[in-house]
Amino acid sequence: MARILVIEDEADIQQILDYNLREKGHKVFIASRGDEGLRLAREKRPDLVLLDLMLPDIPGTEICKTLKTDPATRNAQVVMLTAKGEEIDRVVGFELGADDYVVKPFSVRELLLRVQAILRRSQGEQEAAVTFQFGRLRVDREAHRVWADDAELELTALEFKLLVTLYDRRNRVQTRAALLSDVWGIDADITTRTVDTHVKRLREKLGDAGIYIETVRGVGYRFADNPEEALGTAG
Repeated sequence: MARILVIEDEADIQQILDYNLREKGHKVFIASRGDEGLRLAREKRPDLVLLDLMLPDIPGTEICKTLKTDPATRNAQVVMLTAKGEEIDRVVGFELGADDYVVKPFSVRELLLRVQAILRRSQGEQEAAVTFQFGRLRVDREAHRVWADDAELELTALEFKLLVTLYDRRNRVQTRAALLSDVWGIDADITTRTVDTHVKRLREKLGDAGIYIETVRGVGYRFADNPEEALGTAG
């Protein structure tokens, strides 16, 4: 199934997690200290890390930050385990890149369900990294290349990101504000008119495939759910 690293200094919790995760078919690695956990993370490249925030040597927040910034470990999903359940603690955890936050004492069954959900989501994101075909369009995410009717298009990095973001959220309306935040990043120097301008240019470069990007008046944009419906709407 998955490679899971448990960084936890309480022996009873180690044993409970080790047993239950192995029962689900996962390969489990255990570390009692932060430095040992970071070493195992770099060596074993786990799919997911269950991370206690209160360790004897390094704060779990620092470990999470290191895991998410190190190229060798940044793709690992991180679930924080902690007795601190205040909103500010959860916010800090998510700001550092944690994918979930579980407060002790926790239900083992609930934790296992959360682990499975995160692993499924992560697998879906990894599968999304490959080439996809949508009607006349073919996109290679890793190479940042796009073809329409087998003719390669020259898109800027921003146009490519805009196209892929709309595709990944197809048939869901994306407001201009959401696109500004997710594609451009928060920037006070740009306006919603920027989105309209870039969508117009992207459509022009896509040619006939530009109909896949639909305008939702007064709201934003939406990528068609399937190419046949887009053609029917255009007609």
